[in-house]
Amino acid sequence: MSFNSLWQFLRRELIGLADLCFPSVCPLCRQTLQASTLFCLTCLGGIVPVVSPRCSCCDLPFAALDGGDHLCQSCLQDPPPFLWAKSVGLYDGTLRRAVRKFKYEGDFNLDRPLAALMEKTLQGALEDFRPDLLLPVPLHIDRLRQRSYNQALLLAKFLGRSWQLPVASRLLLRIRPTPPQIGFKAAQRRRNLRGAFALSRPLQGERVLLVDDVMTTAATARECSRTLLDGGASAVAVAVLARARLRG
Repeated sequence: MSFNSLWQFLRRELIGLADLCFPSVCPLCRQTLQASTLFCLTCLGGIVPVVSPRCSCCDLPFAALDGGDHLCQSCLQDPPPFLWAKSVGLYDGTLRRAVRKFKYEGDFNLDRPLAALMEKTLQGALEDFRPDLLLPVPLHIDRLRQRSYNQALLLAKFLGRSWQLPVASRLLLRIRPTPPQIGFKAAQRRRNLRGAFALSRPLQGERVLLVDDVMTTAATARECSRTLLDGGASAVAVAVLARARLRG
């Protein structure tokens, strides 16, 4: 048994023991859970779903409150290389708090409940798109050293165990450091990410599900998907925790 397998086994056993000895609490607000749920009812109620009308490709919510799903202007003018993107909900309320704790505050134990929400959201979409492997959006080595873990990889590992799919954690590499994308418009983000990713080996027609935490302009998903398709993938779809609204 490898060290990683041993650690995963011990982690599951310790979590199970803790569940027996201590009452379950909400991972966000620490309120005692009254049932076997991921979060308390208050925090679950704070998840804002992405509802129709929304972009049928990148999951962007539209400002209009009526009408059916259709392609947004960006996807019409410049079709993304990925087939579709699905999110648990908007980057707001509970999901915003959870992502920030998970990503910036070292609360990596949120991986299980957050990934379980992603799994539930993706059930219908994966009936038609059956991936051969899961692939987390990578961090550059400098950012990984600062943070000590890649939140997208933790999510992908949970999903991989649940679906019994391989997680290619070292296939897609971020070979060029990029400044934070916050405050950049879509065109700036795309220029910022151009040439930032590469593959460690060629693919042979695999269908890839790309996993990340937040999608804002879809620039990262576009660049990663383009790199994967150029490297031999037959199709790419994207799963994220939260979809951000575009600001004017």
